[in-house]
Amino acid sequence: MDLNDLILVSVDDHVIEPGDMFDRHFPERLRDQAPRIGLTADGRERWIFQGAELGAAGLNAVASWPKEEWSNDPVGFAEMRPGCYDIDARIRDMDANGQLAGMTFPTWVGFAGTHLMSAPDRTLSNLVVSAYNDWHLDEWAAPYPGRILALPILPVWDVDASVAEIRRLAAKGARAVTFPETPYALDLPSFSTDHWDPVLRALVDANMVMCLHIGGAFKLLRRPKEYSIDQHIIMSPQLSAVACTDLMVGGVFTRFPELRVAMSEGGIGWIPFLLDRVDLHLRNQTWAGLDLGGLSGTDLFRRNFLGCFITNPSSLQLRHRIGIESIAWECDYPHSDSTWPRSPELLQAELDAAGVSDEERHLIGWRNACRFFDFDPFVSVPREEATVGALRARATDVDVSETSRAEYRRRYESAAVTA
Repeated sequence: MDLNDLILVSVDDHVIEPGDMFDRHFPERLRDQAPRIGLTADGRERWIFQGAELGAAGLNAVASWPKEEWSNDPVGFAEMRPGCYDIDARIRDMDANGQLAGMTFPTWVGFAGTHLMSAPDRTLSNLVVSAYNDWHLDEWAAPYPGRILALPILPVWDVDASVAEIRRLAAKGARAVTFPETPYALDLPSFSTDHWDPVLRALVDANMVMCLHIGGAFKLLRRPKEYSIDQHIIMSPQLSAVACTDLMVGGVFTRFPELRVAMSEGGIGWIPFLLDRVDLHLRNQTWAGLDLGGLSGTDLFRRNFLGCFITNPSSLQLRHRIGIESIAWECDYPHSDSTWPRSPELLQAELDAAGVSDEERHLIGWRNACRFFDFDPFVSVPREEATVGALRARATDVDVSETSRAEYRRRYESAAVTA
């Protein structure tokens, strides 16, 4: 298959939420209590809520920076590429990358909205969740049908409120929610209890996917004082195996066989080993009494899970052990692991090296994602306009060259003066 004929749907990108996101969605009588962006003592922009700093405005938003500048997060919006926080610019950046659609995870509230757990007024936090989701669906995704899969958050501290929010989101057309990969790392009940059953039932009834993004499970590890950021970045994807195992052996799919779970940004390298291990366990350790509803670990994974990768050249060789219909591609814009703006070239090279057929390229590039999330972008974007070649052809004026933080700040401040 020619590179220009690829169609790409990313199941893991990130949005940097703009500072005015609550202006049109938070109750007017409480507007002065809505989250806002403030400056730290060193001049960095942080989100402030209930008197505390909850999250960085631009976590790892390094798209198009020189690599030597990646060691620091942006001081604020002035140093970011506009596609991080402006939906019109984001779509243009997607076009330049030949990317049809992308699912966008939150940033300042945490990848699963869990930063809000530390705020003492839970009633106010529940309002933030709904306002956040309305902004994500109505202002970030709605202007460009077929291009953005918004990923709402839930008030995970309140099961009843989470169920109500799922039902509300389903009525608005949401396809998925983000959820903590290992809730017990946050001192919440595990998936092995029945605590989450109302939430899982609501997701199944609403035909929505539960996305488990890497990062949260790292809290389970006891690390030495010599611990470095390198360990966190390298090991976090491997801990997807912990979250997946929790779900597989915890009885979740016995109770909810139709639940669908995406293992976001975990890569796919851990999957073959885990499936081998679970299948061996079921054969040898019958005394332990594990029953996956009569299924092998392999069959259960292929029925209920989606493995997601940015770049995994060796693991693509094992795609049939994983299950070719259980693999989807990610871009991870605007983070440092992202392949933007050369995603098609890098993905095509890995697919070529693994001997992936044209049909399998369609499955990995978009079909698996669209089936799993019940998402049909071609209702809004004709298929002939959805290819890498077609999208890039209308974005030849988009500058994707390396650009420094200082240059972005200069442009940002210049635009502010002009305005």
